[in-house]
Amino acid sequence: MRSSASPRSTSRRGSSTDERNARHGRSRGADAVDGLWLALALLAGVYLVAVIEEWSATGRVRPAVPLLAGLATLGRESLVPRRSDRILFEAAAPLLLGAALLAAAVLPLAPGLIVADLATGALFINAALVYVVVALVMAGWGPDAAYAMVGGWRFLGQLVAYGMLIVMPLTAVAMRAASLSTTAIVASQAALPNALAQPLGFVLFWLAALAVCFLPPFDLPTAPGELAGGVFGEYTGARLATMRLARLALILTLAAAIAVFYLGGWLGPVLPPWAWTAAKTLAVAAALLGLGRFVPRLRGEQLLAWGWQFGIPLALVNIFWVGVTLLLV
Repeated sequence: MRSSASPRSTSRRGSSTDERNARHGRSRGADAVDGLWLALALLAGVYLVAVIEEWSATGRVRPAVPLLAGLATLGRESLVPRRSDRILFEAAAPLLLGAALLAAAVLPLAPGLIVADLATGALFINAALVYVVVALVMAGWGPDAAYAMVGGWRFLGQLVAYGMLIVMPLTAVAMRAASLSTTAIVASQAALPNALAQPLGFVLFWLAALAVCFLPPFDLPTAPGELAGGVFGEYTGARLATMRLARLALILTLAAAIAVFYLGGWLGPVLPPWAWTAAKTLAVAAALLGLGRFVPRLRGEQLLAWGWQFGIPLALVNIFWVGVTLLLV
């Protein structure tokens, strides 16, 4: 019985299959290299944020201090409160770190240098940041300690109020870009960065980033002079080191988000794209860590009142303004 396929067609199919496999292998190799570079960039960024935090607190640049402090924390005994909810207590720090890393995954370092280029990247960031409040409420409830519980509930109210100031300014940014993709949002700022096109949205998003990272003057969940550490107060040893690492990663992620959504991300002359993103992110992180220390801490009711009575109406005004300008320009 004669075969219907000739040897020549069989060899062509075999060669095309080999070419596809080779292409897939090269793409997987390139993805692995990009993932490695992004992981190294994240580690370097967290370390530099720790150095900046030390500088903002002491006024001195001491690159070795974060490493030594981290090693000292890891070397201490990791205690567990006697009546703690062990599951919540243990899961809070990894969940906080995971939320920061998930949000960072959709932020581009350069064209094509991104972990997950989602079509709904801006929306995904807001969804990932929701788990920050879950983690801190767990960290407040799990130890069964009064100060930690007060800090956790403070952050819950804080993020409910200021979480809308993450979503609503991002809505205006997506309107201008006509896309929720983070790479498309960066590309839409080629002519004018969103910080200049939408200054009100930029200020509101900045304040919301301070609240999500619970940095001064929004540091009510920890309040060192009032709650003795708050949600961090019952953590020691490796657990405390993980908590601090997660907070540094969260600061880096929100700084990168401001750089991507409002400062043009990788756009800039002379320097390579990744260098522009890194420089803008570190500059924003330094401002987040440094400027808030010169502002007195607000009382809890004042902070919530400002968010609901002023922040959300102004965010609606920003959306309306952007819509009008898009129709007229």
